[in-house]
Amino acid sequence: MLKGRRIAFDYGDVRIGVAVSDRDGILATPVTTLETKKPDLWDRIFDLLAEYEPIEIYVGRPVHLAGHASDSTTKAELFAAELQERFDLIVTMIDERLSTVSAQRQLREAGRSAKDSRSAIDQAAAVAILELALDIEKNRTKRGQDG
Repeated sequence: MLKGRRIAFDYGDVRIGVAVSDRDGILATPVTTLETKKPDLWDRIFDLLAEYEPIEIYVGRPVHLAGHASDSTTKAELFAAELQERFDLIVTMIDERLSTVSAQRQLREAGRSAKDSRSAIDQAAAVAILELALDIEKNRTKRGQDG
């Protein structure tokens, strides 16, 4: 597995959760929540990429549990394509079917309501996306070493 930070975005119509990994690709940490409709969105993303210097970008790909694409899938794919066009980094889509549900459950178990925790939910979903992406990378590296 290559050394370097990775960054993940949980794209939504209203908010985008952001998480980043450490340089060893072990720990995923919530960073911030961006407002999708703000005019400075791309400036904020540029600043995040400049600050963390990731070697790869992951974007959650929301699909129905059965695996079918939705309007949200298309919007996330357009966001990923825009990232790819604007920044010279690898952008990979990650299946995020259960990331938001999992994040909501974890916060509920911690005693926080969904309404009061929307920003935290988006960041926790980005963490879940990044953790899955890191697991995929580790497994790919391990298979390469075993082969």
